Amino acid sequence: MCGAGGVGKTTTAAAAAAMAATHSGGRVLALTVDPARRLATALGLQEFGNTETRVPTSAFTQAGARPRGELWVAMLDTKASWDDLVRTHAPDATTRDAILANPLYRNVTGKFVQSHGYIAMERLHEIHSSGRYDLIVVDTPPTRNAIDFLDAPDRMAEFFSSRLLRWLIAPYRSRMFTAASKPFYSVADRILGAQFLRDIAEFFMLFQTMYDGFVDRAKAVTRTLEDRRTTFVVVTTLEATPAREAEFFINALAERRYHLGAVVCNRMLPDYFTERAGAQAAEAMKTDAAALATLMAHRVADRDAMQGVLREIAESYLNYHVVAAREAEQLAELTVASELVVRVPALERDISSLADVLEVGRHIW
Repeated sequence: MCGAGGVGKTTTAAAAAAMAATHSGGRVLALTVDPARRLATALGLQEFGNTETRVPTSAFTQAGARPRGELWVAMLDTKASWDDLVRTHAPDATTRDAILANPLYRNVTGKFVQSHGYIAMERLHEIHSSGRYDLIVVDTPPTRNAIDFLDAPDRMAEFFSSRLLRWLIAPYRSRMFTAASKPFYSVADRILGAQFLRDIAEFFMLFQTMYDGFVDRAKAVTRTLEDRRTTFVVVTTLEATPAREAEFFINALAERRYHLGAVVCNRMLPDYFTERAGAQAAEAMKTDAAALATLMAHRVADRDAMQGVLREIAESYLNYHVVAAREAEQLAELTVASELVVRVPALERDISSLADVLEVGRHIW
């Protein structure tokens, strides 16, 4: 599940996973990013984190569903995932402990270039390789550039082989300084402090011991994404900015020859708001509000109040008609086959129960 932030990716991912567990069976995992507390409550859980947690069958029963399979959920925790990565792939216990104890480790991994996108791909690779689940639904991190998380593994590998990194760690690999490098480190020491440079150099020297593993897993993730058993679902609303980002992402998937399974247009107004007959009725109500209020005088003592209410209702309907027309235009501009477009209507309430999640799921399914 991909797309801009705030378009409902997390709910859509949970809804798709819940429907798969209900109808297709098997073990289904929804790996989400920073889910709202109300979503955890809706799934019948107090909370969930980096460790996979099963949604109780009782939650489905209360929602009137009888699942054929199991639904598991986990939330991507960047810090915990980086810690697990180091513990699993450090070449030895000494290196592992040195990385985790490095004073810059927590700050660097939290604000690292591509850190969140990269660790999402690492987590996907680890879970996919384990074979524990028949279906994994991934709610990707919201990013300024919707393609960042796809490029994160390669960019991480490039960073570890970059010239800047070699310059930073070169003097600490050897006590031999070249004449050209001395001025750089002299100035850097004065500005940043020698201890800071030593800490940074130590951190990256330790991290480079895992470089080959980064590259190997990046290639494995790319193979997984290219596999025809992997499909991308682009989630968007039909507001201008999310729709533009969806267009960009659809084109980026095509360039990489990844499989686009569907585009989910979320929180759309019902079709009846686009109908001309409804708009004409609202126009008539607005124009003839006084006459209509007179006809209903036997029901309401205050004719002026009734007239105001009728006009307000008509005006509200016409405003929705304008928004629905704009949504229809935006939908028509999406450069994707119409059979791949799934429309999910706006609900009149927040997602507060598994029944609500499944209602969204039925539109996707």
